Amino acid sequence: MEFVGGQNTFSRIRYGVSFIWLADCAPPTCYSRVLGLSKEIVGLLGKLHNFHRTKTCVEILPKMFLDVQNSCINTKLRDFLYVMENLPTQYCRERPRIVLLKQKVTNLYRIINRICYRDLVYFTDDCEAIETGQSTPHYREDRLQMLVEEKR
Repeated sequence: MEFVGGQNTFSRIRYGVSFIWLADCAPPTCYSRVLGLSKEIVGLLGKLHNFHRTKTCVEILPKMFLDVQNSCINTKLRDFLYVMENLPTQYCRERPRIVLLKQKVTNLYRIINRICYRDLVYFTDDCEAIETGQSTPHYREDRLQMLVEEKR
């Protein structure tokens, strides 16, 4: 790379070699984008529960443990967005961090339902696990047993 005008800014770089540097990056897959965004949402929710200005606002939000491989995530995100749009006070609806959370949840919902509609694979439909954070592993075994019985 060669700097123009003696300044060390990226806006003044001649792009003779820079395309090689960018070619090393792999584009995010649907799964990696959904997984990364869900981690951001969980982290932001944790901060909102601990921040004194937003603590009272997020107390009414339903508990949510995001599992992108659970098919119930769609309905849970939709319900969560409904509650966020109908927060009881204008103060809560206008808090910047709550607005950011709403935007992230909306983006995740759109990515799952529109962009990555057929790319994601759901391994469970345990809706209770999204609310409690505890998965019941017997669902897979029961389903497997039902499938084996149907083939007979």
